[in-house]
Order: sequence, then structure tokens, then C-alpha cells
Amino acid sequence: MWLRAGVDAQRADTVMRALAVAPRLAEITGLAPADARRRLRLVPGIGVWTAAEIAQRALGDADAVSVGDYHVAKHVTHALEGVVGDDARMLELLRPYAGHRFRVQRLLETAGVGAPRRGPRITLPTHLPQ
Repeated sequence: MWLRAGVDAQRADTVMRALAVAPRLAEITGLAPADARRRLRLVPGIGVWTAAEIAQRALGDADAVSVGDYHVAKHVTHALEGVVGDDARMLELLRPYAGHRFRVQRLLETAGVGAPRRGPRITLPTHLPQ
């Protein structure tokens, strides 16, 4: 069933682990945002990026930055500094916006401000066995 939905075994296992502790994960709505992200990361397979993406959408966490994303750091650093940088530099540049860092990230994304696109687009993996 998972493969027909385009979900590989590793991701399916993460979903099943999250389901096993769903009542504890449901409690994150009452936690401080940083504590909620920490609890999410206790589930094997849920890392910093996934916890931030969940916190942004499910909890309305205005400070959850998408660290580890393929494009975000490049776009944010280029928009704020004019030079493409990494996650560490992005976090330094966003420090003055603490409490609203995801809002800044999202505003830059929706404004279309970011690093210039170069080269051919990559082909995204399907996560299905070949």
C-alpha cells in the first residue's frame, strides 16, 4: 500500500513510529514551540527539518526555520546579503528576527527574492524501488 502511494520503506517506518506515539505527539499543541519541536525529534526519522515543517504548518510556529532544506538557506542568504550561503550563515542573518524567523523566510519566498537559478532542473527521485 505504501509503495502504491509513492512512499518508500524508510518514510513509511517513520510514519508508523509516529503513529505508535500519536497521543504523546498530540500533546505538542500545548507546549512551547521549541519544546514541541524537540518532542517531535524524539521520533526516529523526524529530524530538524521535518520538525520545523510540522511546527510551521500545524502549530503556526513563526520561528521554525527550515534548516537542512535544499534551497532555503541559499535563497535567504542571497536575499539578505547578496551572497549564497549555508544554514549556519542563514541562522546568523535571521538572528535579529528571532521569534519571527519563519515569517521572514516565507516573506522572502513569496516575494520571489532569492538566489538566481542556474543550470538545468534536477530530476526528483520517486522514492520507489527500481
